[in-house]
Parts: sequence; structure tokens; C-alpha cells
Amino acid sequence: MTMGIVSLNVGKPVTVEYQGKDLSTGIYKQSVTGPLFLTRFNFEGDGQADLVHHGGVDKAVCAYPAEHYPYWIKSLNKPMPYAAFGENLTLRGLLENAVCIGDVYQVGEAVLQVSQPRYPCFKLSQKHGVKDMPARVLHSGYSGFYFRVLEEGKVSDASPIVQLQRAEDGVTVLETLRMMKDGRKDEQGLVRMLEIPALSASLKQQFGQWLESLRGSID
Repeated sequence: MTMGIVSLNVGKPVTVEYQGKDLSTGIYKQSVTGPLFLTRFNFEGDGQADLVHHGGVDKAVCAYPAEHYPYWIKSLNKPMPYAAFGENLTLRGLLENAVCIGDVYQVGEAVLQVSQPRYPCFKLSQKHGVKDMPARVLHSGYSGFYFRVLEEGKVSDASPIVQLQRAEDGVTVLETLRMMKDGRKDEQGLVRMLEIPALSASLKQQFGQWLESLRGSID
């Protein structure tokens, strides 16, 4: 399957209303042509409101497969323009059940490495007006994923994508998402996750705490 960028999306955080309160969110991104310079932290013109759960070196770029959009259009029965999931890169040819944590790609001038799945949060509910949107994303497995930036450079919507390296451990984004959802008591699975060199630091910490707690309860 040919890999490529379908849409390049950026946007600064905005304040919206959610459940009667003001909410600052960076999920409202717009499609642009570029080229944009991509630093270790984000694209120029982009930003995240919640730097605990989004952004940082391990979550510099959010990607989402274009192949999932027809499913959501049918499921939610409404138009879904690209960037509907707050992704920076809407991609074709890179799906969660095939892409592995640690895979490395040349995207334009930049070099990116897959670091972890994108775990759905309540801001998807706010944007789409669907209360159980995070649960729907988890059930479908259509989560998207994050890249860290190994080499900075310019990226446009027409930039080619070339895979430079396949992760030796071969743990897919989808497998990792399932561990984030259901792996709290899976000792063998947690050990496997912690052996992935390229896994994000925050997820390693989370899995490590789960493993420590699990082993403590067994002892």
C-alpha cells in the first residue's frame, strides 16, 4: 500500500464550552498546504493546551489514518473533514494493526519515529457531540498514533513518506492500545511492553507502575 500525506493540519489552542465550563483545547486544527517547519516539539503554527497528555518530545506529531474516515462518517452519520481527530498528519497506508512502535519514517525533510498510540479523551466528545466517543474509538481500535521527531525539517502536504526502519520487536500500535485499555493485570504483556526501546517515557512509567502493583499484589 502506498504511503502518503492526505492532509497536513495545525492549529493553536482555543477555548470552547464543555458541560457548562470553559475548556482549552488544541483539537481544532485546520488543513494547510505548507511547507511547515517541524521541530522536536511540534509544527510551526501548532500547539497543545494540555501538555501533560499531549505534546512534548514523545508526542510531537499526532497522526491518524485516512482509511478510518468512511467508518466514522457512516457510524456518526455526519460529515467528518480531515483533522476531525485533532491530528497533525492525516495519512494513508499506515494503519494501527501494521505500524509498530519504533518504526522510523522520512516525512519530507523530517525523520519521525512511532512512539505510542493516541489514547482517546473526552475532548473528542466535546468536538463531535458524542458522549461515548472515546469508548467508540477504543472499541474500534481506530486510535491513531504519535511520532517523536528524530530529525527536524520542513514538511508539506505533498511530502513523500519513506519507511527507513522497521522496529525489531514488532509490537504494533493496536497491540499497545489494547494493553493501555486492558493490560493492567497482564504481567507477561506488561513485561513485553517495557522491553520496547522506543515506547514513550510516560507509557513506560504507566506500565511499570502497573507491573509493580501487580507483582506486589501477588506477593
